[in-house]
Amino acid sequence: MSAIIIFTAIGLAQLMLTIAMGITCVRMLYGPRAQDRILGLDTLYVNAMLLLMTFGIGTGKTVYFEASLVIGLLSFVASTALAKFLMRGEVIE
Repeated sequence: MSAIIIFTAIGLAQLMLTIAMGITCVRMLYGPRAQDRILGLDTLYVNAMLLLMTFGIGTGKTVYFEASLVIGLLSFVASTALAKFLMRGEVIE
């Protein structure tokens, strides 16, 4: 009984995360400003991380958790570089 509840909850979470990723892609493509597009990209990173974690919970494989960790690290670096680019107009001084 509890396994059915867990797999149902994981499936619903994956469905909701894919819907959130679709909405985020719309914000990224049609954002009126660059700040909106960067915020959409950050949200897409977070949703992708969470989706990989739910895959990892569902399958029990650790490779999904490692991939979500890599996405988290790369998203931090990308967000920092994009914020610096928007503030100063250059990334490397």
